[in-house]
Parts: sequence; structure tokens; C-alpha cells
Amino acid sequence: MCGIVAYLGNKKAQNILLEGLKRLEYRGYDSSGVAIAQNYQLEVIRSAGRISCLEEKLIELNLFGSAGIAHTRWATHGAPTEKNAHPHQDYTGKIAIVHNGIIENYTTLKKWLIKKGAEFKSDTDSEVVANMIGLFYDKQNATDTQELSDAERLEKALRLTLAKLAGTFGIAVICKDLPDTLMVARRGSPLVIGIGDDEFIIASDAAAIVKHTTQAVYLGDNEMAVISRDGYVTSTIDNQPVNNKIEEIEYSLEEIELADYTHYMQKEIFEQPETLRACMSGRLDLQNKNIKLGGIADMSRKLVKARKINIAGCGTALHSAMVAKYLLEELASLPVETDFASEFRYRNPIINEGTMQIVVSQSGETIDTLAALREAHDRGAHTLGIVNSVGSTIARETDCGIYLHVGPEIGVASTKAFTGQVAVFTMLALYIARRRHMSQYQLERYIDAMAKIPDQIETILLLSEMIKEVTAQYCDRENWLFLGRGYQYPVALEGALKLKEISYIHAEGLPAAEMKHGPIALITPEMPVVFIATKCDQYDKVIGNMEEVKARGGQIIAVATEGDQQIKNYADHVFYVPDTLDELQPLLTVVPLQLLAYHAAVLRGMDVDKPRNLAKSVTVE
Repeated sequence: MCGIVAYLGNKKAQNILLEGLKRLEYRGYDSSGVAIAQNYQLEVIRSAGRISCLEEKLIELNLFGSAGIAHTRWATHGAPTEKNAHPHQDYTGKIAIVHNGIIENYTTLKKWLIKKGAEFKSDTDSEVVANMIGLFYDKQNATDTQELSDAERLEKALRLTLAKLAGTFGIAVICKDLPDTLMVARRGSPLVIGIGDDEFIIASDAAAIVKHTTQAVYLGDNEMAVISRDGYVTSTIDNQPVNNKIEEIEYSLEEIELADYTHYMQKEIFEQPETLRACMSGRLDLQNKNIKLGGIADMSRKLVKARKINIAGCGTALHSAMVAKYLLEELASLPVETDFASEFRYRNPIINEGTMQIVVSQSGETIDTLAALREAHDRGAHTLGIVNSVGSTIARETDCGIYLHVGPEIGVASTKAFTGQVAVFTMLALYIARRRHMSQYQLERYIDAMAKIPDQIETILLLSEMIKEVTAQYCDRENWLFLGRGYQYPVALEGALKLKEISYIHAEGLPAAEMKHGPIALITPEMPVVFIATKCDQYDKVIGNMEEVKARGGQIIAVATEGDQQIKNYADHVFYVPDTLDELQPLLTVVPLQLLAYHAAVLRGMDVDKPRNLAKSVTVE
């Protein structure tokens, strides 16, 4: 869950590495550091805290080397201190590495390395990687490589090390003997090689690359690359040649800039009308009243004939999957099971002939979701991925897939990815339903209604200041409930998650009817209760639940359908959303909850885009 940047070119590495770290800070911000090759020495500078702390040190030093590696950390092993910050050097001081992931067998390796004379200065698992490479690179311990050049010897040392590591890693290596060479490798943790004019920028995410080049190579799992000023060579970790295709990064620098917004989360909430238009473009065929999903064309028959669908995801992605369960069961008459991806492979999931496994992840690199995908694949399921990041591991490993096309999401708390995921699931459900039993007339109703959603979200965004005023009255309350029925239950979960993530308020999302089976004991005049109470089949039931809360003095905030005056008899505050079909309502009702969470966090003085203990892409188990 950390961010890696490396540079080899003809410019000052310090400036490019620092800029790259700032663009990757959403991946981790406990500590940071750089190692720059200069005068056949490694200048290693590290700092605890935000990248601004590291920047102060680097400005003072003004290093001139043109090759280096850098890292911004989300702590796993060892506290977020300077001694645990990356890069880590080996015991000889010749080699420095940065690492994203977890080395599961580091304790065993550390004991072995200590017996061999290696010294350790940190509490991290990552330091074993540096020391092991150093041990194998040292000529005294590598008598069989005396005839090799330094570059060949380092490459062999890296391969020998990688073969002994259990767990996940994205690794970049630099050696003071080889100031014009970088080596990188990955297993389970993404790495992208940006190819510029006489320069290479390697990073965990294309966001750190796109300012300098749009040409990139995405390393696959268990692949590595040796990069020199003459070019790069990719291979598998066990030294089989790999011909990685150069791909175009799909988004521009402008898309990852803040523009006139204060926070990325705010920007991404307000981008949703446009990102949903992009998501539906070319798929929602308004002229012919049809759904076109080219990414699943080769698997369409298997999807239509599927007997069961499993969907796995984590956090926000799981909530979109829960909406999908309602959509696929109601519209396509398909039985659906949703799973926490982190639990999927630790039970005995039933996968029979005709089971389709869908995995959903914004980054396409979520380690638990990737593990669920591989488990389902090993058990014989056909697999479909719903991801946002082009070139990601999940996109490459599924049998077919659908990209969100909502643009880069930088804010740690996911917003536009959720509405993109729900929109994709809606189109998928309609695609299957039309081929199973849905009439053309019914399909046209949904297509026409979906086409209006972006404009309808624009009207909801106009309520931002009003939502802020209401939120200000309650943002000091430390316990909230979010309640909904049917399609709105997953929205309640998502609303509670957003509030927890960025404002650190304890919040629970529940099916509204479940409140009286225990949680109603928590209701007091001090507790805000948010009801998603749109006009739907269960509207009267939700009103009944609101009366139960009102009778106990709870403060009620309702998300309701425009024109519903009755709701004011029960709610203290109402956020109105435009009317639409029941199945499409989550695309609208989630937006006021995103705004509520955003304003609560800002009013409480929180760092909205960098919430404590969280990182954007969870690539460690």
C-alpha cells in the first residue's frame, strides 16, 4: 500500500522523485525517503511524517544525481519512524531498495541473514530484501559469480533473493557500483515503467508518470526489469524473456490536478455527472435503445446462460456488488451471492458448472480481490472483472471485463468509482436481462432513465451548501446510524463507511427493519439517524421505521424523492433527490451522503484526502 517512484535519465532525480512522491502520497503518508546515486555513492535521505518533511531536507541538500529510487510508506511492520522509512540499505551500504508489500517469511530470513553476518537497523520486513540482495551480490559470498560483471552479479543476486521471498512485493533496487542502472520486480504489487525521451520513470501508479510521458509498460506478476541508459529488458523472475507491450496511459495530467477544488474528494464528487457520461458513452445506445458491452462480447453467451453469479469486492466495491445483487436478481432473474473478497478463499465457496465469478476493484490491484479471483479461477469459474485502472492485474487475469472509464480517483474515500461501478452493474444486468426475458419496451424505459442520471446528479450537487449547513449541526456527534431498505440498504452502508473513513465518526449502516432487532437500543436525542427514504415499494415501511426513531427522540435526516412533502412530518431535515426508477435510485441517493461525509470531515478539521491509517490501494493482505 506504499508508493514507489524511481528515475533514470538526464535530469536531477531529486526533483522528479519528490514530485512523484507527492502524486503518490494517497498510497501512504507515514514516512518517506529517497536514495540517489551520486559520485558512486548512495545518498539516502529519509523522514518520518508527510512528504513535506522530506522535501525540507532535500531542498537544503540539493542533490544533483540523475538516478534514484523513492518511497512513501503506509506502515505494516514497524512504527512510522525515520529508522523504518524506506529506502533501506544492505549491511555493506552498497545497495538500497524500496518495497511495497509484505514479506511473509521475513522472520526466518532475518535469522538466517544475521547468522551470515548481516546487520539490521529497522523493524521492517523490507530490510531483509536489501540484506539478502547484498549478501548474494557480495563477491566474498558469491564465489560462483566471479566472472560476472557488476550488473550481471546484481541481477543474479536479485533473482536469487526473489526466489526466496514469500508474500507480495513491488521492489526497486539501486547500487552505488551501478549508478546508471535500476532493477525492479513485482509480485502482487503494481509497477509501471514510463518510457520518456532518454529517461525512465518507474512508479506504483501512472499518476507519478503522466507528467513526463504517456508511454508505459505494465509489469506483470512475477516479472522484473533491468533498466539502463541504453533501454530496458523485461523477464520473468526465473529468467524467461517477456515481451511487454508499450501502452498509452489513458488519462492526462489535467485529470489528476486539483484545479479549483480544495480536495480531491470534493473534485471527484462534483465530477460524477461527467464521469458517468463517460462510463455510459458507447455503451448506452440511445439511438437504437440497446446496451453494448464490448469487453464481455466473447463471454456473453456464458453470462446469459449462467446459473449463478458470485461477486467479490472490498469496502466500497463490495457495496456496489450488493446493489448489483438486487439488480441481477430482479432484472435478470439470476441468483447472486456477494462476498467480502478477504473471506472468499478462506471458506469453501460453492462453484459449480455455470458459475460466473465477478470481481470488482477500482485499482484492479486489491490483493484480497485478486486472491478471490484466483481462487474462483482455480475452481473452474468463468471470471469477469470490473475495474477502473487499465492494465491492472485483475484486468489482465480475468476472462473478460468492463472498465469504469471514470478517470483517475485520487481521494482515498471512493466516490466516483462507486457510481461508476453501480452504473456498470446496471448496464450488465440489463444486458443479460434483455437476452433472457426482458422486453424491448422495458429495456427502453431503463435506458431513457439512465441517460437522465448525470443531469439529475448535477441538481443534487447544487444542494452542497445546504447539506453543509445541516451537517454543521451534527458533526460533533460521535455516533450515527444510516438506514435503508432494498436497493438503499447498500447505500446506507456506503454512507456510513464514507463518514467513518474521513471524519472518524462511528457510524453503522443497517437495513432499516433490523434496527428494532437490537440497534434501536442506541437511539437517543443525541444520535443522528440518516434514512434513505425515497418513493419505492417499501416507502411506507421506511416511514414506520422513522416513526420508531422519532418516538425515541432521535434526530432524523432523510434522503427523499423530490415532491415528497409527507416526509417532512417525520424528518428534521430532508435532502431531496430527483425521481427515477427504483433500480437506478442508488446512483442518486449516494451523492448527498458523499457530500455529508465530506462536509463533516472538513468541519471537524480532518485531512480529507489522507485519512489516518488508510491508503487508496490495498495491496497487502
